[in-house]
Amino acid sequence: METLEITYTDVGDNFMTASMPVTSKVHQPDGVLNGGATVALAESLGGAASHVFVDTSKYLVRGVEIAANHLKSVRSGHVHAKAVLLHKGRTLQLWDIKVTDDEGNLISVVKLTNILLPKS
Repeated sequence: METLEITYTDVGDNFMTASMPVTSKVHQPDGVLNGGATVALAESLGGAASHVFVDTSKYLVRGVEIAANHLKSVRSGHVHAKAVLLHKGRTLQLWDIKVTDDEGNLISVVKLTNILLPKS
């Protein structure tokens, strides 16, 4: 989280939020936010949220699938992500993660599936 400066900002009954600054560290060569950095924010948030909503003394959390649609470019400011739990099964969790800019514009929509593996 240090490298991308991701900050977790809120947690609720079925959601968790985070933010990340948009600086040259996460820019593509033409100065816009790299989609990979956006996906890293989303997966970091979804993974952390799974840890909040599962007994980590009994289970390991691992991401098994992620899909992202990038809808708008950002050059500066911050992006804010909200992960909402769509499905909490015994083995799989499905997260809907929306990424917005400082003005609330939708930047990316991400779906993340995490698997819960029993610790041996």
